[in-house]
Amino acid sequence: MMVLRICVQRFSRLPETIVVDGGPEFGSTYFETLLAAFGCTKKQRPAAKARFGSIIERIFGTTNTEFFYNLRGNTQITKNVRQVTKSNNPKNQAVWTLDELYEHFCSYCYEFYDCKEHPALGLCPRQAFTYGLTLSGSRPQLQITYDENFRIFTLPSTPKGTAKVQPSRGVKINYLYYWSMDDSFLRPEIEGTHVPIRYDPFDMGTAYAYVKGCWVRCISEYYKTFQNRSEREVNIASTQLRRKRQKHAQRVTLSAKEKATYLEETEAQEALLIQRLHDLAHTDVCALIEGKPTPEKNPINPNSLDNNFASYESIKRGKIEERSLINLNKIEAYSAEELW
Repeated sequence: MMVLRICVQRFSRLPETIVVDGGPEFGSTYFETLLAAFGCTKKQRPAAKARFGSIIERIFGTTNTEFFYNLRGNTQITKNVRQVTKSNNPKNQAVWTLDELYEHFCSYCYEFYDCKEHPALGLCPRQAFTYGLTLSGSRPQLQITYDENFRIFTLPSTPKGTAKVQPSRGVKINYLYYWSMDDSFLRPEIEGTHVPIRYDPFDMGTAYAYVKGCWVRCISEYYKTFQNRSEREVNIASTQLRRKRQKHAQRVTLSAKEKATYLEETEAQEALLIQRLHDLAHTDVCALIEGKPTPEKNPINPNSLDNNFASYESIKRGKIEERSLINLNKIEAYSAEELW
């Protein structure tokens, strides 16, 4: 789904035919729904027939030999286990974070490989793509707008696909209640009905419901806790909390409030810290895909400690001449999400 997002963002269109293997994710309902909505044909490779994927397998080998195998911390030496020592163990050599690796890999794909002459084409892939558009036409009527509606189409849904709108509670998605931002669930004709839903697996604080012909953004009843937390992290916390409270093999049902409280406790941080780091790295990658600025990673200045100590001494000695007053005109009200 992220690959399809990148295709639409870069070229404003999707391929006419998409070839996939036998992975279970390619047989999901929401993946086929997205392809059907934009007129894409899905072809599945036969099992144990490697030649049907020769093109994509060839580029995998090229990127490995030209890019990944030249990076520090690559795992090529693990093929010969007896040669692995403490000094050359890839686990001790890893220095790349996910967002930085993605950024440099994009530079390799779009600036180096795309502009390098291909032996089978006789010219670089970028020139071949431009030449193909010149021959067949750009067909602007088939362009897809990369907007919020398309991003919602790339989100997964629950196995059922719909949820019931419960009065004063909203819809229940993955054992969490969500309420619409525009109070669409207050309409009498909507209460008690089943509406199609989508949720963001990397932000459990947000979900979407299809009401009256349009997608409505919904937020969790514990939005402050579940915001920017992935589905995997919430599931890990739920499993640990369930094991902690389980007695005599009885089934324990956890509420959303208990999950939110457990996620904020210190005890859960050690078990969830690794998954949290993965989620933060994925957030940076999504920001790069969307073209949004990522937070700069400024190194710590050792002189800042001396400056802070000097400022503390000046305050202590009474050498402060001016004090910054609060400007009441610059105070902004809380947004709707912060109020939740």
